[in-house]
Formats: sequence, structure tokens, C-alpha cells
Amino acid sequence: MKVQFKSLPSNSPSLFPENIFDKIPFNHPVRLVNQVVDRLDIEDIITKYKGGGTTSYHPRMLIKVLFYAYLTNIYSCRKIEKALQENIHFMWLSGNSTPDYRTINYFRGKRLKGVVQALFADIVRMLHELEYVSLKVQYIDGTKIESASGRYTFVWKKSVEKNKAKLEANIATVLQDIDAQIKQDQTELHLDQNSKAIDSKELAQKMEQINTNLKERSKSTRKQLKKLEEDYLPRLQKYEQQLEILGERNSYSKTDQDAVFMRMKEDHMKNGQLKPAYNTQISTENQFITHYSIHQTTADTITLASHLTSFESNYHTQSEEVVADAGYGSEQNYEWMQDEGITSYVKYNYFHMEQKRKQQSNPFLVQNLYYNKQEDFLVCPAGQKMLLLTKSKRTSTNGYVSEVSIYQAQRCEGCPMRGQCHKGKGNRTIEINHRLNELKEIAKERLLSEKGLYHRSKRPVEVEAVFGQLKSNNKFNRFTMRGLDKVNVEFTLMIIAHNLRKWAKKMNLRNKNSSLNTKISCKSGVDTKIKQMRSLELLAA
Repeated sequence: MKVQFKSLPSNSPSLFPENIFDKIPFNHPVRLVNQVVDRLDIEDIITKYKGGGTTSYHPRMLIKVLFYAYLTNIYSCRKIEKALQENIHFMWLSGNSTPDYRTINYFRGKRLKGVVQALFADIVRMLHELEYVSLKVQYIDGTKIESASGRYTFVWKKSVEKNKAKLEANIATVLQDIDAQIKQDQTELHLDQNSKAIDSKELAQKMEQINTNLKERSKSTRKQLKKLEEDYLPRLQKYEQQLEILGERNSYSKTDQDAVFMRMKEDHMKNGQLKPAYNTQISTENQFITHYSIHQTTADTITLASHLTSFESNYHTQSEEVVADAGYGSEQNYEWMQDEGITSYVKYNYFHMEQKRKQQSNPFLVQNLYYNKQEDFLVCPAGQKMLLLTKSKRTSTNGYVSEVSIYQAQRCEGCPMRGQCHKGKGNRTIEINHRLNELKEIAKERLLSEKGLYHRSKRPVEVEAVFGQLKSNNKFNRFTMRGLDKVNVEFTLMIIAHNLRKWAKKMNLRNKNSSLNTKISCKSGVDTKIKQMRSLELLAA
């Protein structure tokens, strides 16, 4: 038999031209992006345009293109430019406009800076109106995302302070030598050598004073002045600049000065090296991201208060419940949430360990010792009182002050249980933070309740699954932009795309269920009519 092939549509004449945009399905995510962006208030972005000169691409169109690009895992502006010329979804969104990659990159990095967060909050409000999220509960967790900077361009605060102190000592020595030479020449110029610490401005002033007043300089003096001018002064200025950039941080990258070196779980070398990164915190509900914040600190503990405060400023309301893991369980966080009226389901360190029978039955652990609250003493397993020795203050890295009570046993020498109870020299000493223990008991009671078990089982499905989707499915393991402001824009675009992706899936699922219910109702109606006809036939017979 003769083989026949389908004819090519492009080679066949057509009476009416075909609209390629009709090929986009009605329920395609690109249509959702178009509808959502049309509802956004972009007045703050429009006011950034000065006017005059040539015409500009409309910001609403560029926002649509960027949202859909991140939704389809396209993060490169050059690839977006190519998609605008080849992909019918991008063509439809842009109205066949073809901005180049420079225009797209400038709009993303400059125009969206400081305003993209408001666009994200508006989209979350839309989700709230559709009852996809209630904003009454936050499942919070954080992850570290690597910066686009060089991986080995680090500047460490301790190293800078150490080198600066050595340099100041060398400068003081050189100034003392110059002063000694000046005294030998019997001039009236005298340098103050009381303080070794010197800044670059003061050093420049002293050098100028020496050059002005000391007209005849020896060869040794000229050599030392040259060393101060060409070596010591530039180095001192560099150290001062580095310390100013560091601020309260312990490190930064030379190629992205806002990034901080953190230990990464997903390290490319697979050996836990420190890499420049940002600590991103998100809140989720039904796997929608309802809030986010980016921090320049490695510890999650000190990010919670500012994260929740910014949530309240965005939506003018605070969640009733907060669920987080043990990385956020601290005295400061427990007290802060209690003062704000937030019901917290936040674990603390060793929460799971305390539930084990081995821990509960160990009489030597601090939490298992008998405590007399009225007389303020502990009782060790041997029955000996551990009296209050003193009270002390402990200050955390972010400045929070807590009070600890220090107890000491009276006589551990000769105790038959000493080997199991205490291996140090002298009598056993214990530090206890009673306020933290009280807060832990409240947290423990909540976590072990029925609702606490529900939230604890849901938290990994919520926020950790979202991070898995962002990092694994969407291949977002490293920022492509540098600087905190631009990183903020890039991460916001990522989580907006995540919410739109989830929104589109929810809509498609809802449409499928509604069409299925329609079919079932139609089928049941037909069956009812058949039964009625059969009953009429029986009656006629």
C-alpha cells in the first residue's frame, strides 16, 4: 500500500489568516498572570518615570513578562529577550513588544527596587479574598541562598581588627622614630605619642605637620615619611573602610559587600565550606508564601521578631498562631510573642530529646533535679541541697539580657554517685534560667496538645516543601544579582512566581472538580428521566 503523509498547513492556502494566540489554552497560567497584573496598583512604579525624551515600554507589560519568566524558570534577561521573539506566551503578554535585555534588566534592578514588595503583598491579599490563605497562621522557616559574588572573596572582621592593630603599632613606632630624629635636630616640632590608636585623618594631619615644619629632613626621615605615605596610610584607610562596611557583621564578600559568609548545606564542594549568602525567611500557609524577609545574619533566632513585625506592617494585622522549629526557640522570642498576643507553637532545643524515656529517667540531668521554688534550692540525686550561689546576667549576640541563677552543691567529695553526676573538679555547679524554663513549659504544653501535634505534623509539609520546590524544582540555588536591594527584588519575583504557579494549579483543580460535578449531575438527571419513562410504561400496560 502507498504511504500517505499529512499535508503541511503552512503550504496550504488559507482564506483567513490564523491567529496564533488562539493556540493558548483558556486555563493556561499565562492568562492568570495577565489578569493578576491588570489588577495591581503600579502607581508607585509609574511615578519613577521622569517623562520627556523617547517613549518607554509600559511598566505593566514588563511586570507581566517578568512574572511569567520567573514562573517558567527563566531568570536571565537575555533569555527573556529571546523568549519575547519566539514564545507565543511571551508575545501575547507583551503585545508583540520586544524590549531588549538591557531594558528588562534596568526595569528589574532599578524600577522595581523598593516597590516590588508592595506588589507581592497585593497578590497575597487577592489570595486572601479567594480564601486560599487566611493570614491567621504562619509556618516559618529559613534557608541560606548563595550570593552571586565570588566564593573566595572574603573579608573577616577579626582579621581586619587584628591587622589594623598591628599597623597602628607600626605607625606609632615610626612616628616615635621621626620625633626622636626631630629632637636631635633641635626643632620645636613635637608629636603626641600618648595614644597608639590613630585614624587615617589624624595620620594625614601629622604627616602634613611634619612636612610643613621640618624643612631639612635626613635620609632616614624621608624614607620613613615615604613609607607612611605610600604604605601605612593607604592600608589604614582600607582597614577603616572595611570596618565601616562590616558594621555589626563578622564578614562580607569583596564582590558583593552585602553578602555574609555562612555555612551552606547545599555546598558545591560537599564539605560544608563557608560561602557568601543571604538568610531568607518565609511564612507559608497552604504552601502559599504569605511573607518573606532577607537577613544578613546566620542565626534564625534573631530574625523572628523583625520578620513578624514586617508582616504586621504589610497587612495591618498579625497572625494568631506562629509555628516554627527549634531554631527560633529562645527566651526573647517566647516573651516577644507572648507580649504580642501570638499563640506560638515553637520548639526549643532538645525538645524531642526530652520526650525520650532515657532522658526522663536520668536523675542526674538538670531538668530532672528537684527544685524548691519557695526556698530557691535544688536537690541532687544523693539528697544534698544545692544552694543559690549567685545570680548573673547573660547578653545574647543581639543585645538581649537574661538572668541566670547559679547553684552549687555543698560537698561532692566522697559522694558514691559523683562519677555519674559530676566529673569536674570541686563541687558541682549548675546554671539555670528560670524564666526560660517557665516559657519552655508553656511551649511544651502547647506542642504536646492536639493542635500542637497537628501544626508540628503540617510544618514540614508546609514551609520545607516550599523551599524544596524553589531550590530543586525551580533550580533557584544561587542569586544572579548582587546587593541587598537587588537580591530583595529577585527573591520577591521568585516567590510571586511560586504563588502564581500554585494559584494556577488550584484554579485548574477547581475547574476540573466543577466540570466533574456537572457531568455527574447531568448523568443523574438522565437516569431519573429513564426511570420515570419506565414507570409510565408499566402503568400503561
